[in-house]
Amino acid sequence: AGVLFADRDTVNKVETMKVTTCLNPIHTALAIYGCLLGYTSIHAEMQDAELLALARAVGYREGLPVVVNPGILDPQTFINEVVNVRLPNPYIPDTPQRIATDTSQKLAIRFGQTIKAHGASAAALTAIPLVLAGWCRYLLGVDDNGQPFACSPDPLLESAQEKLAGVRLGSKHLGNVRELLADTAIFGVDLYAVGLGDKIEDYLREMLTGNGAVRATLQKHLA
Repeated sequence: AGVLFADRDTVNKVETMKVTTCLNPIHTALAIYGCLLGYTSIHAEMQDAELLALARAVGYREGLPVVVNPGILDPQTFINEVVNVRLPNPYIPDTPQRIATDTSQKLAIRFGQTIKAHGASAAALTAIPLVLAGWCRYLLGVDDNGQPFACSPDPLLESAQEKLAGVRLGSKHLGNVRELLADTAIFGVDLYAVGLGDKIEDYLREMLTGNGAVRATLQKHLA
């Protein structure tokens, strides 16, 4: 495949490109929704029309406009390979359950940095707030068919789930989700301060309306 030699600054920019826009955010989006929609492999998720649309929206529509371009690698070419070659590859046996491990420790860097980079226009984002609403829905440990599943290990799992105590399918009550979404230690930003908190609440309410509501919410907002 060849080896590229670069200085430390360039290497750091490549890592920033990968972690904040062109790879890791897509991985986390697929991990959260893969668990909710009953998938056990990332490559199978890439055959799902809604999940492919989500991956493309997170990476191309909301990531690339604010990407840190390292120069040595072209971000557009990189993300093309991620979406069209790497993630659909059945010989890379990765699972959404593995990637969902420690999600609370990943959100600030994988999404918070991109939200900050969008600045005043962050409130217009759709795919990233869908991912964050999906994580809140994931914390209930109930999939889109209403069946329980085990959430992956996470040091903040219990405390985050406590914020959603009493939240159930069919309920409009969101518990203390406002406290969760304002936590800058988890998201890197106060999501209400950047104009996304109420939008995320709305998406979460839509996902709680009943069985099949998670997929219906993706279909509605990614159309």
